[in-house]
This record gives sequence, structure tokens and C-alpha cells, in this order.
Amino acid sequence: MMHSATVPSREQIVYWLHEAAELEHNLMCCYLYAAFSLKRVDANWSPDEAAAVKRWYGQIQSVAMEEMGHLCIVGNLMTALGANPHFNRPMFPVEAGPYPSGFSIRLQAFSPATIEHFLFLERPEDAPIGDGAGFSPTGDYRREVPDGRLSPGAFDYTTVGQLYNTLASAMRQFVDAHGEAALFIGDPGQQVTASLAPLPGVCTVTGLESALAGLKTIVTQGEGASRGQEDSHFHRFERMKDELCAMLKANPAFEPAWPAATNPVMNRPLRDGRVHVNSPDIAPWLDIGNALYTTSLRCLMQGFNVKNGHAKRAWLGASYRLMRAVVPVGQGLAARPAQSVEGSPNAGLTFTSLRTLAVLPERAGARFVAERIRELKIRAEALPLKLVEGEYPALWHEVIASLDEVIAALDEVAGAPTVLPTAVRVDVEAAGHAASAPARASTSPAATSPPSPAPPPERAEGRAIAIEFDASRCIHSRHCVLEAPTVFKANTPGEWIFPDTMEAERLAAVALNCPSGAIRFRRKDGGPEESAPPVNTLKVRENGPYALAAALHVDGKPAGFRATLCRCGASKRKPYCDGSHAEAGFTATGEPPLRLIDPLPARDGVLNVVPKRNGPLEVEGPLELCAGTGRVFHRDQAVRLCRCGQSKTKPFCDLSHVAAGFEADGQ
Repeated sequence: MMHSATVPSREQIVYWLHEAAELEHNLMCCYLYAAFSLKRVDANWSPDEAAAVKRWYGQIQSVAMEEMGHLCIVGNLMTALGANPHFNRPMFPVEAGPYPSGFSIRLQAFSPATIEHFLFLERPEDAPIGDGAGFSPTGDYRREVPDGRLSPGAFDYTTVGQLYNTLASAMRQFVDAHGEAALFIGDPGQQVTASLAPLPGVCTVTGLESALAGLKTIVTQGEGASRGQEDSHFHRFERMKDELCAMLKANPAFEPAWPAATNPVMNRPLRDGRVHVNSPDIAPWLDIGNALYTTSLRCLMQGFNVKNGHAKRAWLGASYRLMRAVVPVGQGLAARPAQSVEGSPNAGLTFTSLRTLAVLPERAGARFVAERIRELKIRAEALPLKLVEGEYPALWHEVIASLDEVIAALDEVAGAPTVLPTAVRVDVEAAGHAASAPARASTSPAATSPPSPAPPPERAEGRAIAIEFDASRCIHSRHCVLEAPTVFKANTPGEWIFPDTMEAERLAAVALNCPSGAIRFRRKDGGPEESAPPVNTLKVRENGPYALAAALHVDGKPAGFRATLCRCGASKRKPYCDGSHAEAGFTATGEPPLRLIDPLPARDGVLNVVPKRNGPLEVEGPLELCAGTGRVFHRDQAVRLCRCGQSKTKPFCDLSHVAAGFEADGQ
């Protein structure tokens, strides 16, 4: 704990924030490594064991994403104090010195000892438990900063929660002594907002109250929560340990994870028996995985320091996409031997760090990073890879697709395309291998209820107006049969749409009331056709879908001016709603809380809706988000909307789809 009788300096507070950032970063990498080591399938598993492994993977991934959110909160705290975020860290394993002697930080595959280690690292002060077997401290020493010393230094703490409590106390002392304005001198435009980073708990820091709120979020989600804190990291790992031990007791042969090496390394020299990943087939993929990881960090650093909204969004989006591309590479490494010798342990992502992640000039930096990503793409395209059981070719192709997206975004920021040689893609599997890959198991609505083939749209030609009905878009709002019963005679054999029984003007108005866009019209009498609304809107329906009104492009295709999109996760016709929310008993408010609302440079224009594979709806374009009552609660140029139905920040995505194992088609 802090013992200084003097008020901590800004330099000292930032120093402690650097340590906090490193710890969050380290924990995120350790959790991802354990998650990557979990097998996708195993013929020897029982159905309960298979379900448990899938659940554990989602839970660990969810915790890792929250650690990334904590890292962003710490970054916001540093920028609020006038410093830059800190994304560097020591190489794994962390030797004695950087942190208190009780902290042993290493990369290790999923196992009971690993989960016990995670419990130890996340333990609250009221949980006096020991570390996992084999995670002994690297030394016994004390760290103290003598009172009055100018050079910043570390102090000892037994839990990470104590570090954050000391930071909170230091900020209060500084504000009491010098005033709030003296502490928070940073540019708010540098911070990362929740709408820019869809990570749980991310908040901006504008003063002492929001700074303490950010620290409290970190503590209550993870390190420092009380033992009884529901859904804390400690609580989740505790349940995971109990499940794992029970399954191993019932079946000692149960193997949920690949034998991924402890502390693998990419480069020599070797120490302490670490495993050198030098298999000629696998070492190049480790190189790509590390490059993806470090480039993601570079993009994150740029995103913090750019203030322009479009460029900031491009950088942060690039960081997210690159980190997402790391996942299949990390999983693939853990499933393959590290060396070309019999009995070799499997490989694993080493999370090798760059020497510096200093901020790059904005336009030149975009060229710099885009060139780097093109190099990665060329290398990845040229590497053939024989699939192992449980892998899917699409995962590897998604790495390439993510790189293409990032290159396009950064080329736009740079103002010119990057000029580097291109390469011809080499398929990652031998011809016909994909057909033999096992079917992917899932408990999500998308997997258990396969999409029904959509019938072709029906057309009814009248003298003055033509009506088109698309059953695949219909949510049975019944505006048509109630407002125009002579036109729409549902549940009758044969033809059921009779446009000539109503004036064209009135019938067009009825069609426009169809929120899903299932009913469209074409005027034949010279009357006005449907056009884009003057303001792009999204209405959040109580216990129901998203209702959009705009010039819509959905999944890259024109989709008219009206649509209702699924947000419960149960629709059989994703991304469109099919009314399944009622049958599923979906409950979600239509009155989300007010968020920060900034004026939009334009209120209309094309609205692009991109369903992400197994993830959210990415919406780009000017948009007003409205409650069911019509109240505007948010405006933005780009949002990520939950479509798994599990987010705790509805309608926005908080990455709950990862832990939920949500599966759905998308890009």
C-alpha cells in the first residue's frame, strides 16, 4: 500500500497506471492463451463434456474481452491526466521485478492448475487462497518508494484490487490538494468512447467522479470484487474450476485442451526449458500471429491519439479486426506440434511485443501500418495449412478478409492506396479436405433451427399500383390486413392481394406503414414512389426487433427503405426478424438510457448494415437511435448492435455473443 506522507505527483500516478495497464494486458494474453488451447472437438467427449468445453471457451474469451475493456479504461485515465496510453509490457514469462514477488505470470494451457492460477490473480482480499500448482513466485523481495523521492516507483500489494484502491486514493489526494482541473488536463478528444470500442465497461474520464467510476468498474468486474460478487472474474473462474474438477473426477481420461507448451518462444536464446517453436510448417504461422497482435496494438495506440472522428473510428476498427484475426491463428498454433520431433509439445501464440508502440504521424502512420498489413496478407495467402480435426477453412479465410477490410480503411485515412506487390492466394486445405471436416456443434438458435428457404416475393398488378409482398421479411405486424382488408385477404386460397379495391394513394400509405418492408409498391399512375426518409432512424421495439428507416444496404445488397432486424438471436431468417422473439420469450426494453448525443454532419444517406459472422450488426452511416416512444437516445455515424439477445448494454453490443456461443452467418 502507499505509505507516502506527501501528495502523489502526476508522474507517480501515471507510473502506477502504467503498471495497471501492463497487468491488464498480461492477464488478457494469459486468458486468451488458455482459451486458444481448448480443443474444438474430440470424438471421446460425451455431449456434456463437449458442451462444457464450448462454454468454458466462451467464458474465458468474455473475461479476456473485459480485460481489454479494462485496458481501455486505464488508457482513458492516462489521457485524462495528460499522458499517452501504455500498451507495452514485459515479455512472457514475466521475471521477478516488474510486479510484486507473489505475481507469477506465464502462458500455460487450460488445466486445473491454470484455472487455480487465474483465481489467485483475480482473488479479492476476502479470499485467502494459494496459487495454482507450479506457479511458484520467481523471487522474494519488497518494492517501496521512499517518502519524498522524485523518481516514481512501485509499491507492494497482494491483490490487483489494492493497486486500484491506491490509485483512487492518490487521485483524491491530488484533487484535494490542487483542485480537479489541475489533475485532469488531457484532451477529451483522445479518449475512446463506448460507441467506438464495443468493450464491456468502457467509459470516458472527464473528472474525478468519472475516474473513480472507471476504477470501480475494473474492480467490480475483475480484480478486487468481493468473493460473493456475482459474475466477477473470480466467481466465473471458481464455477469453471468446480465443473472441471467434477468432470475429471467422473472421467479421468477427459482431455479438454491441446498440450500447448508453457511459455513457448519464437526466438533464441532459450532459457528455463522454454519450448522453441521451430517446426517449418508452424513457425511461419506463429510469426503471422505475433505480427497481427502487435499491429493491433499499434492501431489501438493510434486510435487513442487521433481526434478526428472518422480516422479514430478507422484505427480502432482496425485494431478490433486484427485482434479478431488473431483468434484462429492462436487456436491453430495450439493444435499443432511446436517442433518436428516426436513427443514435442504443441505450439502457442507467444504474444511477442514490439520494443516501442510510440505514436505515428496520422497520414504517414496509416501508410506505415497499411503496408505492414499488406505484408501480412501476402505471407498468409502463401502459406498452405493442412486442417486438423475441428478446424474450418472459413476461419483461415476470415483472417485474409479481416486484413482486406483493415487495408481499405487505412488507405482511406492515408488518402492514397498502399503500393506493395500482391500475391496469389493459396488455399489452406487440400482439395476435398473441407468436405470431411466434422460438423460444427452448437446450442445457439442459428444452429438448432436452420434457416428456412425463403419463398420468392409475390406480385399483384393493379391498374394504378403494383404490390410486392416478401414473406421472408414479414413480422406479422398486421397493418396491411387491418388497414386494407379488401386488398389483403390473408388466409384464403389462391390469390389474396387485390390492389384495385383501394385507391392507389391510400394503398401506398398502407404499404409505407409496413415496418419490415415486406410490402412494397410501384406506382403506375404517375404518383410518388417511395423514397428515402429525410432522417435515418432506428427504433428499438419493446421486447422486439430493430425497425430501420433509411436507404438501406443489408449485407452489401440494396434492401429498400424499411426493415426489421432480429435482436433476440432466435430468428430463422437472420439478419431479418421473423417474429421468433415472441415464441422465445425475449424481453428487452424499448427505452434505453440516454447516451452522449453529438450533432450529425448529415442526417440522411445510405445506411450500410453488415451482419458479422457469429457477432453483432455493424451499422455505418448517419443514424438516430430512437426509443419505442420516439425519444432520440443516441446519434452516431457507426454503431455495433447486439443481435444475440444477451448484451447487458442493449441495444449495443458488449461482446456477450462470445460467451453465449452465438452463431449466425455474416461477414
